[in-house]
Amino acid sequence: MPGATVADEPLNAVEPAPAAPAGGQLTLAASTPGKESLMPPTQVPFTRMDCADPALLEELLGVVREVAQRGAFTLGHHVEDFERDFAAYCETDFAVGVSSGTDALSLSLRALEVGPGDEVILPTNSFIATAEAVSAVGATPRLVDVDPDSHLISADHVAAALGPRVRCVIPVHLYGATVDLDPILALARDAGIHVLEDACQAHGARYRGRRAGTLGALGCFSFYPAKNLGAWGDGGAVVTASPELADRVRLLRSHGERPRYHHRVAGSTARLDALQAAILRRKLTRLDGWSDERRRLGATLRRCLAGSGVDPVRLPFPDADHVHHLFVVRSDRRDALREHLVGEGVASAIHYPVPIHATGAYAELDSGSLPVAESLAGQICSLPIFPGMTQAELDQIVGAVEKFTKGETGAPR
Repeated sequence: MPGATVADEPLNAVEPAPAAPAGGQLTLAASTPGKESLMPPTQVPFTRMDCADPALLEELLGVVREVAQRGAFTLGHHVEDFERDFAAYCETDFAVGVSSGTDALSLSLRALEVGPGDEVILPTNSFIATAEAVSAVGATPRLVDVDPDSHLISADHVAAALGPRVRCVIPVHLYGATVDLDPILALARDAGIHVLEDACQAHGARYRGRRAGTLGALGCFSFYPAKNLGAWGDGGAVVTASPELADRVRLLRSHGERPRYHHRVAGSTARLDALQAAILRRKLTRLDGWSDERRRLGATLRRCLAGSGVDPVRLPFPDADHVHHLFVVRSDRRDALREHLVGEGVASAIHYPVPIHATGAYAELDSGSLPVAESLAGQICSLPIFPGMTQAELDQIVGAVEKFTKGETGAPR
């Protein structure tokens, strides 16, 4: 099904773009609040799934058949093989496959013995799962603002939020870009708190030569289908250089059981399925190539849009490594930009339209005003970026944005 789209996380299914209505009016895909995506009737999708690559699809269907014929669906050698390969890919010692990125975060916090009475610093400009994992272990999220240029947490934000109850900080490598970690690591060492990396959008990115997810005590990954390394369902992993922490996560992901029916701690059911592990292992061999393509596409979009005299659309930050899970721009007329893009056949999305501290789920935290994230929420727009994007699609995205910035659009100014 070439051109299938996934606009935001988590969507439970891939929804086809709706047909263009009479007169070419704006079409808003059915969605729930915070997960909306404006879909074009044709042409450039927001991203592409595995079903758009016939050769890859056939290869992965063969993997599904192999797992089904063996009938071993929970843990087993497929999971162990993927864990070994993913640890080697991340250039660390251990990887533990789990059922989602959210579970990767919550199990990591439990492994670090973070719980009730503790506070965990994290950016409010993130997907809500980062905060949910903190809540799941009984700790309290301490939500902080982000840098206006990078959209990421910084050491200054962490320093301002430190207090006697803080036990951990979760830097989020958002959009595929890496947080400036060294100052945060130094602060954490001085304060005696843990650093847990949320690398759920940064598979393969590097910070000063090291893979994202390997600089803190543990690193967490999501393999949701639309991620740079995506499964055919939910999945996640925890990576670490600590054998003790890896062992704790393994124990917690499967009822605290070792050996069979001997439960050492109260754990959970948070295992990575063998089917997902087998698919991920096959796709892992392509990840560096896909990342290089995303970097190239991101650099080209930046160069083309910057060279066109773009004023109403501000470009993403250029420093640090970026594997472009998302290509996010800013505009004071964001909604008009998105409406214009639909008319030009270019899909878009918003990551994220509501900062975590402004959601109903965390209203009781009384985090106060976090102005940068609040401003970003009304300005950010994610443009399409994905491996396999053609030159014609790239040109169409650039051309559509240029038309908007030059006023060649029917959208209100």
